[in-house]
Parts: sequence; structure tokens; C-alpha cells
Amino acid sequence: MSFRATVLTLYPEMFPGPLGASLAGRGLAEGVWSLEARNIRDHAIDKHRTVDDTPAGGGAGMVLRCDVLAAALDAVADGRPMLAMTPRGKPLTQHRVRELAAGEGAIILCGRFEGFDERIFEARPVEPVSIGDYVLSGGELGAMAMLDACVRLLPGIMGATSSGEEESFEEGLLEYPHYTRPVEWEGRTIPEVLRSGDHAKIAQWRKQRAIEDTRLRRPDLIVRHGGAREAPPSGAQRED
Repeated sequence: MSFRATVLTLYPEMFPGPLGASLAGRGLAEGVWSLEARNIRDHAIDKHRTVDDTPAGGGAGMVLRCDVLAAALDAVADGRPMLAMTPRGKPLTQHRVRELAAGEGAIILCGRFEGFDERIFEARPVEPVSIGDYVLSGGELGAMAMLDACVRLLPGIMGATSSGEEESFEEGLLEYPHYTRPVEWEGRTIPEVLRSGDHAKIAQWRKQRAIEDTRLRRPDLIVRHGGAREAPPSGAQRED
């Protein structure tokens, strides 16, 4: 069964967008996964197709109505996970991406304006998801990012199944740095250990660099995944 994505948005014309190119686009063309973008306005209950209203209690902006959102979700509900793109959501992780990619697909609700009427999360099994600590104009780009992360893990998308096994976040660490030809460039050379042909030493070096770079750039990941990690024993000395 192919991975099926249904996106509920006020701007269905934004899709497939980048998802129609590269690996995701090829998979879409080959039927590895499918994408449907549906307009939330189709479920408005008045002749003006109104989907929002002023915030209760006052304040700037507009809020997406829970009755319209519920109607849009109910029209496509079929057991797939329902997710809503919002900066108030739980941060998306590679672990959650793998869970989604292993399923039948997802129904994704894209926020706009000031966001969703909170009652939609109380009345429907909708999981709030955030792709980072910043605010976009709407949830569409977040939905695209999440779908791209899922689709690339589907069978037949990446050329080698091992391609995704040592990437950033797979073990709670950032991925080790990569190099390629030329061996020397602007006075900088590829670390000697990577040119040694000693696969055990290369593996040790990569593990150590993953740990060191994560400690330096993302110490929160070290804390989140069990505290300080020990670097590999001798033979994995850093060479830059």
C-alpha cells in the first residue's frame, strides 16, 4: 500500500511544490506515494466561505474556526494520523518521522493567521507538530518539510537503504562531516584517516566526530538522549 498524504490548506495551489521534484517527485510520479491538497474553505458554512473569526478575549489577527476545521477533517478521516502544523506543537523528530513513514500516510492540517481554535485539539485526535522555534506565514512549508522527511524513507525512494541509516538524528547525534575530491583544496586536505583504507579506524573517527560536533553545536541532543557520551577508545583521534 502506498503512503497517502492529504493536506488541508487554504492554499492548495502551493502543492506539490518542491514535493514534485527530486526524490519525492519521482516517487510521486511512480506511485510510491500520493498527495492530495484540499481547500479548507470548501467546508465553510456561509456563502462567503468564511474560515476564521476574531479572537475571543480580543487581540490582533484572526483565528481558524473549529467547526470549519472539524468538517474538513471529518471529510477525510480514515484512520491515518491527523497532524496540525503549528509553532505551539511538539517538535518533529526523526523518530516520529520514521513512525509516520512506516504507516499508511497522514492527514495534515495547515495553520494560518493566529492559528487554530484550541477546541479542535480537544474534539478531534489531532497531533500538534512544530518544525522549529520560529513562525512562518502558514503551515504549508512545514507540511512540505515533514512530508519530504517521510517520503525519502519509503522503500524505493533512496537508491541505497543504508543512505538513511547514519544521518543526523538517527542515533540522537548529528552526522559526522563528509569530504570528497579534490584531496587538497585551498590548503585544506581531507583527514588522513579517511584516506587510510582502515574501515575500523574510519568508523571510530566518524563516531567521535559525531559526538564532538553534537556537543559543540547541539548540546541539547546530548542531554535529551542520555547525557554525556563517551568518545571511542584510542585509534579515533581527531584529524582535521
